[in-house]
Amino acid sequence: MKKIKRALISVYDKTNLLEITTALAQHGVEILSTGGTARHLRDAGIDILDVSDYTGFPEMLDGRVKTLHPKIHGGLLAEWDRTAHSRQAEAQGINPIDMVICNLYPFEATVAKPDVTLPEAIENIDIGGPTMIRAGAKNYRHTAVLTDPSQYPQIIADLDANDGCLSEERRFELASAAFVHTAQYDAAISTYLANVGSGSDGFAPDLTLHFKKERTLRYGENPHQRAAFYKTETEPGACAAWANQLSGQPLSFNNILDLEAALEIVKDFAQPACAIIKHNNPCGLAIGDNGQDAFTKALACDHTSAFGSIVGLNRSVTIQTANTIRAAAKEGIKIDAIIAPSYTEKALRALSRVKRRPILETGPLSSTERVLQVRNVTGGVLVQDPDLHELSADALKVATQRAPTDAEMESLLFAWKACKHVKSNCILLAQGTQSIGIGAGQMSRVDSTIIAIRKAGEKAKGAVLASDAYFPFPDGVEIAGEAGISAIIQPGGSVNDEPVIAAANAYGMAMVLTGVRHFRH
Repeated sequence: MKKIKRALISVYDKTNLLEITTALAQHGVEILSTGGTARHLRDAGIDILDVSDYTGFPEMLDGRVKTLHPKIHGGLLAEWDRTAHSRQAEAQGINPIDMVICNLYPFEATVAKPDVTLPEAIENIDIGGPTMIRAGAKNYRHTAVLTDPSQYPQIIADLDANDGCLSEERRFELASAAFVHTAQYDAAISTYLANVGSGSDGFAPDLTLHFKKERTLRYGENPHQRAAFYKTETEPGACAAWANQLSGQPLSFNNILDLEAALEIVKDFAQPACAIIKHNNPCGLAIGDNGQDAFTKALACDHTSAFGSIVGLNRSVTIQTANTIRAAAKEGIKIDAIIAPSYTEKALRALSRVKRRPILETGPLSSTERVLQVRNVTGGVLVQDPDLHELSADALKVATQRAPTDAEMESLLFAWKACKHVKSNCILLAQGTQSIGIGAGQMSRVDSTIIAIRKAGEKAKGAVLASDAYFPFPDGVEIAGEAGISAIIQPGGSVNDEPVIAAANAYGMAMVLTGVRHFRH
């Protein structure tokens, strides 16, 4: 056990700081502090000693030098059970510092400001704080290091239970967390500087990723797989990972993946939209006059597949929308989770009657966040920009003898935006701004076409078709023509474009080419 007699406190996050300092004072601990932390504690009536008075050396260089002094770092690094260390420290008037309470300004918040300059970012790089944390953590046998307000209650309890002492096991635990804190801080700085100096391709030569453990999950994709959920230190914008869960049981591994898919789809549409997700693919997607209308249309695409689904909406959920969702449940449609920007009080109360179903709220949505997408492979990661490519009617090339009607063009543009959220190979059929049949993730495009048409049934007649990549052969177009599809949107670019276009002409279909594909692996 280690008696805590002297503590050095310098923090950005002052959450519950008075509680821990009051507890230290009650145990007779001398408190050293600097700058804004010193003023905060003194204003609260806590007796402190300024570091500059303790070292006999003033803060200088606009605050860049405060704690970088032998009396500080000797007190943090000395191994007091070694005679040579004790004698050297005593000869230089260095006293033990038994505890450091220090956390760092979130560098990510500085560089996330759209108008931040490089000099401003550089000035927000802390030197003294990380140095103190690392010194104390290295010397954990003699120094306890606290870097997170969530640690304070346990430390207060330990001090009260052990007459102002902390165990070596607890100090080791704190040291481990301290090095995570400084590693994350350094990673944020290195990532920012690397991106500032990145090459012409826009990607830094080194990539450092940091995620904080949110919780252990019950299991992974299957019950025999262990799993945990980690998320970024700061919120990157409205997303499933940072959504506020309002009710229901804890999220599963698969819930999180499907909630992400549902939200990212509806974020893509300015009009009221609903996506119904199964196994990371939409089984229904529609734009409507309001959330209730969008849900009804999305559900009509594939009632069977919607059993056990995740629902995403891009508008606040009203009681009318909630009642429509509840009516679907009474008809046998089991909905496992719902995610939306917000809920009215009545809607939340109605939906929460299913006690186990998670209800998540994200706040206002935006489809413009340019957060890099990262996927792991064994031994590496793949990084890419998000697929935010926008397409207008003017950018399309009419490849067939017949051009689309205005109504067909509206439906084609909807289907094209929708199909980018479906696993390749994707074929999506739409009537108006409502999906009516989706073929997803097949190894051949013609199989995806067959599935989409089979799911649409009679509704395929007069519908439009979107293909996320080109048709390698005319067979898919021929099957679509036989089903009565009226218009097709696809990238083009196949060596067989000519016979593919000829097949569309043979069935009197309109076909437009995007010149851009929407693969989603």
